[in-house]
Amino acid sequence: MDPDADASGRLGLVVPSSNTTAEPEFRHALPDDITVHGARMALESVTVDALDAMSDDAARAAELLGHADVDAVAYACTTGSLLHGPGFDAELETRLQEAAGVPAVATARSVVRALEALDADRIAVLTPYTADLDAKERAFLEAAGFEVATIEGRGIEANTEIGALTPADATRQVETSLGDAAIGDDVDAVFVSCTNYRSLAAVSGLEATLEVPVITSNGATLWDVCGVAGVDCDGPGVLFNREP
Repeated sequence: MDPDADASGRLGLVVPSSNTTAEPEFRHALPDDITVHGARMALESVTVDALDAMSDDAARAAELLGHADVDAVAYACTTGSLLHGPGFDAELETRLQEAAGVPAVATARSVVRALEALDADRIAVLTPYTADLDAKERAFLEAAGFEVATIEGRGIEANTEIGALTPADATRQVETSLGDAAIGDDVDAVFVSCTNYRSLAAVSGLEATLEVPVITSNGATLWDVCGVAGVDCDGPGVLFNREP
């Protein structure tokens, strides 16, 4: 991150109500004098209909975070910020910025920015999602200009069940998927999707094993929001050595 970035600040975090991962992963990567302030949107199951309904609460959540005089707002939900296809992520960032009165980022757009910063073209994607959400994520990433070599989900709908997964689960899923002979050629980067999937702690080990950059939803969102807020953070992996 930028060595001239401020040593203190406040970050606003808009998360699904059932997300138990984003806040602790953000907190772990930030110095003590950068505080994280959360606002929640109702969501229990990670389905297309539930995510669509949840997005209606996003602007109000960002507006309330603006009352706390935060430096920037992050919408921390991957599928919730790509649900309606190309352009929805940018529109969501604009809506949140207008509501909060500060810069805003949304996870889907943050992932695109992170992959672009890493010069990644061909990627492997691992998710906890059902097949219909994996299909929407593939379509979004391909529309953004990436070749999705593989996308593999766990088929989970209950968000609390996703939140119970561990970094070891993420490591096993990545290594099993990339070890499948059907995948073929190497990839430029690996993306572990979902802000409720505890995977940020797996990044350094996976990068050492795979010798390619590995990003996660929370990692990309944290990297991006710290950049727009002008605050310092120290996340794992090569991404955090790149400028947002």
